[in-house]
Amino acid sequence: MSLPRHARRLGGLAAACTALALAPALPAGAAAAPSARTAAYSGKLADGAAWTAEVPARWNGTLLLFSHGFGPLVAQDAPSPGARTALLAEGYALAGSSYDPNGSMWALKSAERDQFATIDAFRGAAGKPRHVISVGQSMGGLINAQIARDGAGRVDGALGLCGLVAGGVDLDNYQLDAEYAIAALLGPGSGTRLVGFSDAAESAALGATLTDAVTKAQATPRGRARIALASAYLNLADWAPNQQPPARNDYAGQEKQQYAWFAQGLLSFLTTARYQVELSAGGNTSWNKGVDYAALLRRSSHAAQVRALYRTAGLNLKSDLTRLTKGADVTADPAAVRSLRRTSTAGQGLAVPLLNVHTTSDQLVPVEQENAFAGRVRAAGRSALLRQAYVARQSHCNFTTAETVAAVHAVQHRVTTGRWSGTGAAQLQRSALALGLDGAAFVPYRPGVLVGARR
Repeated sequence: MSLPRHARRLGGLAAACTALALAPALPAGAAAAPSARTAAYSGKLADGAAWTAEVPARWNGTLLLFSHGFGPLVAQDAPSPGARTALLAEGYALAGSSYDPNGSMWALKSAERDQFATIDAFRGAAGKPRHVISVGQSMGGLINAQIARDGAGRVDGALGLCGLVAGGVDLDNYQLDAEYAIAALLGPGSGTRLVGFSDAAESAALGATLTDAVTKAQATPRGRARIALASAYLNLADWAPNQQPPARNDYAGQEKQQYAWFAQGLLSFLTTARYQVELSAGGNTSWNKGVDYAALLRRSSHAAQVRALYRTAGLNLKSDLTRLTKGADVTADPAAVRSLRRTSTAGQGLAVPLLNVHTTSDQLVPVEQENAFAGRVRAAGRSALLRQAYVARQSHCNFTTAETVAAVHAVQHRVTTGRWSGTGAAQLQRSALALGLDGAAFVPYRPGVLVGARR
């Protein structure tokens, strides 16, 4: 059994802050610049995807195959400019593809195929690498997990950064739960169209409507209690940027920081991304008919917060939960769900070693996704190939260059020696700080249950 969520987080944060205080005060990516003789390659794959690659003059023989996240379908070969500079300087070759540019930005139908094809294109242009390590970020972390599952003989190891490893079906379902709670309890009403968008404009309009409802609700205790309930269904972190983490029993402070994520436009991003997922899958991929919203709340690490804020507001929590359960009538398109399960899930096994790294307060891909993924890998009997590490920091994919490079080193060690070593929080922290770059905040951590994953 893990420690209580806030106890884990606050203890880890204190250690992380101490480590950061001892870290050299250098800007991100302050590693030596790669040689001007770095060779650049690019081309087109069979489906029209672009690929790009860079090989430093003193190549160490390892190719890092990078899978980028959700967004414009442009070829990328590194998770950040700082990481690119540092990794090239260490002798790593980098490569990555755009995925098929002719469809949805949720490009999971082509991504794994295009990444494998990029390895082949790289070999033809630059030569055969001694080792290939797959690296993926955000949506690319899901692609990376698929590559780690399917890539025997093509890749030797994998590193996932802030990966959407629970997959597309779980993602759409827990987001639907939160959006439904906002619509039903805060306005505009349970009859609001939450799925099955006709176009991107309709999805964007929903995001704006839901955000407006949350903004108005924040002004009252009743509204704040219901925001906390929706946040629990969204697995939303309660530590926002530029804030100190709230105390374990500071329920009002926790809700205030959850609201800060909503105020940044979180819901608009989620609804517009949902349209892209539906476009890829060919229909609505989420459902809540038959969902017991009281049971969902009981699974949440935020349940005590929700109950406390409901008491403070004089609201009947049981009444709201019953209302949500009785009103839940969204059904999915079975063919779309089958498509999304086929293209956008992972964890059914691992063929190569995989290290996943996640920030503890990720507003877009909750850290609880790592719990769900580990459960799938465990059920497949492949836990020995999986390691997970955590960074005490807010925001999605908010890693330092040092953290990324240290994680690459850990996977490289596993690939070359055949055994895991140095993947604990203390070891990764020492490895990252020894680079003399931009600090690190690896901490011991165990994420809670991913609320909303359908069984």
